[in-house]
Amino acid sequence: MTNVKRIVFFVAALLIVFVIVIFVLENKQDVSLVFLGWSSPKLPLSISLILVLLSGMAIGPLLAFIFAQKKKRHPRIS
Repeated sequence: MTNVKRIVFFVAALLIVFVIVIFVLENKQDVSLVFLGWSSPKLPLSISLILVLLSGMAIGPLLAFIFAQKKKRHPRIS
């Protein structure tokens, strides 16, 4: 049964890599993003989206951790 799980995991990982490669190859247009007056250098659209995704994946858990720590320090009295 563990061999089946390994094969399923390998196929899923290979599929994800395949989808990412296709996404990068299909979105080569250069874009420059502007946020609060700050302008980014021109990067391919795929790279910009992947950077935004990775930033969100880092910031989301960090904010959840910070709010969980605040909640532990100041428990709500009901």
